[in-house]
Amino acid sequence: MTFRFTLYLCNMSGIYIHIPFCKQACHYCDFHFSTSMKYKTQLVSSLMKEISLRADEISPIIKTIYFGGGTPSLLSQDEVNMIINQIHKDFKVAENAEITLEANPDDLDESYLKELSQTEVNRLSIGVQSFFQSDLKLMNRAHNSEEAYESIQLAKKYFENISIDLIYGIPDMTAERWVENLETVFELHVPHVSCYALTVEPQTALAKFIEKKIIKPVDDAVAREHYDLLHQYMTQNGFDNYEFSNFGKPGYYSQNNMAYWTGKNYLGIGPSAHSYDGFHRSWNINNNIKYIKAISANELPKEEETLSKTDRFNEYIMTGLRTKYGVSLQKIKDNFGLEFYDHIRKSLHHLKEVGQVELRNETIHVASGSRFLTDGISAELFKINPDAY
Repeated sequence: MTFRFTLYLCNMSGIYIHIPFCKQACHYCDFHFSTSMKYKTQLVSSLMKEISLRADEISPIIKTIYFGGGTPSLLSQDEVNMIINQIHKDFKVAENAEITLEANPDDLDESYLKELSQTEVNRLSIGVQSFFQSDLKLMNRAHNSEEAYESIQLAKKYFENISIDLIYGIPDMTAERWVENLETVFELHVPHVSCYALTVEPQTALAKFIEKKIIKPVDDAVAREHYDLLHQYMTQNGFDNYEFSNFGKPGYYSQNNMAYWTGKNYLGIGPSAHSYDGFHRSWNINNNIKYIKAISANELPKEEETLSKTDRFNEYIMTGLRTKYGVSLQKIKDNFGLEFYDHIRKSLHHLKEVGQVELRNETIHVASGSRFLTDGISAELFKINPDAY
């Protein structure tokens, strides 16, 4: 324990707070949430208690706080304040800490935005997904297209640092409609956008509708076309593609996102939340009632795994290639040793030949025309043989 705590002191950390409540279920979502608010008060109290119970697990200096979900904009101003105040009690929050709250457009009326601006939240991540009503209906979003647009206009009165989420590859979404979504982003002068391909997760309503032929299947070729358009239009309009799914104007990169993709430590609070310290990963139970009962008994309802050297190497490849910083061969040599360094050098040969990766200043980058294939390219570089490190 002494070694791990000493290690943490070398880095600033992040805290993720999972708010497991939604007004209704989106057809594509497989995150943990409940549409019943019955235990909301007890859940908030349990979040605060878990923060205290786990105060010695990461560096006491917190650089990012992220309210995710679920739908964190279902929290009241008082509930947001209570959770942040609890973090201040158990940790030292950096003076310039990024504090993000995910919000749905239908929650962002002027009254709520004004209240939220009086908390320490300084960044909003708005789950727009699309500015078109047909897309929102297909996904079963709680807001409409008018609310999607107006929520951003209102939010800009109270927050400067705003991000929105968009989804591409939606059945029947044409390239023209996708570009219109992007043009709306530019019109509204949003400084950060996170974009994700619509994926069909097992046991979701979307999967069942596709199986019953109620909704057309998701087409990977269409998703790739949309991603290529996304990259083209965003970069032409001054956005940096600093991570595969994330585009930010200079000065507006998500510090929370970058912490994930550059291997920083983070503590996940709440049902289903994950934590990571560089050597171990843990995850909380994904049941609200069982979570509340365990925390009330001073028990941590979580499981943990220790990452092998191979696990950590593969994670560095996967996360590094997704960012504009790439994968450093020197870091591989320094952190993992010559066996892993030799493995990566040999594995690179074919990918360089077919033009999917480039080696610049001894750093591996995915070639611009192959960015949509990033995860598959990473898998080709993984070290798959088991080890005993």
